[in-house]
Amino acid sequence: MKRRSLLAASAAVATLPFGARAQTPWPSQPIRMVVPYAAGGPTDVPARILTDSMSRNLPQRVVIENRTGAGVVIGTEVVASAPKDGNTLLYTTVSHSVVKALFPTAPFDPVTSFAPVALVGTIPMVLMVNKNLPVQNLQELIKLYRDNPGKYDYGSAGNGSALHLAAELFLDQAGELKVNHVPYRGSAAAMPDLLSGTLTMMTDVASNVIPFASRGEVRALAVAGNTRLPQLPDVPTFAEAGLPSYEAYTWHMVLAPVGTPEAAVNAANAAINAALKEDMVKTRLGELAVKVVPDSTPASTAAFLQAEVAKWVGIVQKAGIRVN
Repeated sequence: MKRRSLLAASAAVATLPFGARAQTPWPSQPIRMVVPYAAGGPTDVPARILTDSMSRNLPQRVVIENRTGAGVVIGTEVVASAPKDGNTLLYTTVSHSVVKALFPTAPFDPVTSFAPVALVGTIPMVLMVNKNLPVQNLQELIKLYRDNPGKYDYGSAGNGSALHLAAELFLDQAGELKVNHVPYRGSAAAMPDLLSGTLTMMTDVASNVIPFASRGEVRALAVAGNTRLPQLPDVPTFAEAGLPSYEAYTWHMVLAPVGTPEAAVNAANAAINAALKEDMVKTRLGELAVKVVPDSTPASTAAFLQAEVAKWVGIVQKAGIRVN
């Protein structure tokens, strides 16, 4: 395979003024990509697809390091306190945007402690209900909840999880509906109760919903985003279902410690974008319902992160979300 990614990364550095360049070419050693989630999970797998491509096309390998604990705090702090040389990066998700709101004593700030590198992509949330719930569409679900405040339960992957935030955003925008939240240790743990009817509703990332909805085991009512999912063509968007302001997705993003040389940040951005343009990478991430963003810049990534922090911290505060 031609080393196009390396050439693109090198070109990004070459265009900078001499004084702005790093003292040594990037990367000067194997790159540590810290993933604050468990190996084999829905964040780790896309991270490995990306880093495998980067490793093939850069002079140094990109090595995944899974560092879990305290939500995403432990792994994120590893990167925040790492040397500012561009050789330690963070692969994170929407949970990063609320980490300070949920963990006030965390020794870093999700915005000011990091240099945004690239936005990898977004994965839309899908709202699903138990297949025997007497509703056929989103408006019927809203009416059911409005007419029966506090009667029904919904599940999530845990307090403050992306699934919890997405459900609370829906309930708020649909008219401040009152539905009881039941947290679980991950969406896989909640799914049996949704299938049995103990839970009435759950939001989850599209990649997790598609298998159950395709088999008719749950009823998917709406998908976030501008377009329907090709895997679930009969499921309308939230806009089509009558809630046009609703936008909820998890996202995958790469960050570096604040103070990392601009040249290294730009080179890493170019290498990531080059990988995301590869047909094989796009196909594999597409199978996981990731909508790839192959042209982000550090500046556009920073703006995206700041907007997400403002949005989700507001939901955390309004819903009074706390972690145990």
